[in-house]
Amino acid sequence: MVKSHFLHLLTALLIVFSLAFRANAQENITGYEPNSRILFIFDASYSMAGPWGGETKINIARRILEEMVDSIATLENVEMALRIYGHQSPVPPQDCSDTKLEVPFASGNAGKIREKLRLLSPRGTTPIAHSLELAANDFPDCQDCRNIIILITDGVEACDGDPCAVSIALQEKGIALRPFVIGIGSDPGFQETFGCIGYYFNTPGKKQFREVMKIVISQALNTTSAQVNLIDIEQQPSESDVAVIFFDQLSGKVRYNMIHTLNNKGNPDTLALDHLGRYRVVARTIPPVSADSVELVPGKHNHIGIDAPQGYLQIISKGDYTLKREKVLVKRAGDPKTINVQFMGTSEKYLVGRYDVEIPVYPLIFLSDVEIRQSYTTTVEIPEPGMIHISSRQPGYGSLFRLSEDGDQEWVLNIRSGLTQQEYHLQPGRYRIIFRLANRQSTIYTQVKDFTIRSGISEVVEFK
Repeated sequence: MVKSHFLHLLTALLIVFSLAFRANAQENITGYEPNSRILFIFDASYSMAGPWGGETKINIARRILEEMVDSIATLENVEMALRIYGHQSPVPPQDCSDTKLEVPFASGNAGKIREKLRLLSPRGTTPIAHSLELAANDFPDCQDCRNIIILITDGVEACDGDPCAVSIALQEKGIALRPFVIGIGSDPGFQETFGCIGYYFNTPGKKQFREVMKIVISQALNTTSAQVNLIDIEQQPSESDVAVIFFDQLSGKVRYNMIHTLNNKGNPDTLALDHLGRYRVVARTIPPVSADSVELVPGKHNHIGIDAPQGYLQIISKGDYTLKREKVLVKRAGDPKTINVQFMGTSEKYLVGRYDVEIPVYPLIFLSDVEIRQSYTTTVEIPEPGMIHISSRQPGYGSLFRLSEDGDQEWVLNIRSGLTQQEYHLQPGRYRIIFRLANRQSTIYTQVKDFTIRSGISEVVEFK
């Protein structure tokens, strides 16, 4: 009767958790509900025959695991599998290859898992690292699955393997999320040994083991709420409307994509996120900003803060719409690397700071130390250009220079060869063209012509 009441209560709790998970998934920023796959790695080594709470360890552990399996079997989008170690070869001798996937992932396989558990007899050793290593092949290929490992053991690694290194490798490769480890008994060395593998839970008695199993299953199958605060210069979470990407910290794979949004109350939207593992959160401001090693606390609403104060840069030229095709190069002040290409006539957001701006008009315009301030639009206006039309009897070779007030000439561009008619937009000022027809094979045929460009006015220069 007590067991039946427990099963009904546990099933109800898991159904509630699953409904909450699905409800969150409907609004999830990824746009789909991933399948959850739980691989149980169960210790059937010789030590599991030892006494624990008036029974043997293995009897208590498998009975409670069977109860969990029955409850999980009622949930949608969840599959289970069972790997067992230490159950095939007795000790001595020590068989460190004694691990096997007894029940692979499939729908409706709860009965097979129960059957395997009931037939177990503790016999062998404890090859934890090898079991974790082989677990990499236990998960069939799946793009949209959450792969979860729950390791249940009463002893530490007995085969000179390194479970921690194997666990990290699984996470770095994106094969599995950070594993759960349930330690049976109160061995003081468990925390030090298993803490590096994943989320470790100590269960000194039968009652604690049952409670921990419920906690682990609920954490494995449910999401955690969080919000991303993009902080302005006043330390307020007012910035928004940029792409935010969650990367797995170890594997580097993308876990979530979203456009940051403030709700109708002006607060960042609440997100449903998987709390298993660590994230690198990147806000695609210009330039991007990020927060590394972000861990979510299950059962709490998490705040992820990223400093992202921004202002606007607008670059315009009055009166001439052709310049809207021109691309402006924006760089951090003093850094030659281009961080953005912005079109003339547009306004773009940048992090608060100073920038160098290169406007590829003729002649090139370089603006240094342009300041971007919080929520303010910095406007850069260049004069309306004029037009020069170059005409020649035959194609030729030439260069165009800008003349300074004291008569010095600065190179602007080389005239395109092979053409007899060509046009260029030029900023207002005094210019000079040095030109020679292609069929005149002597420098004495070089022609030099000066002219002045005014905003909105076309000039013609002819070479004969």
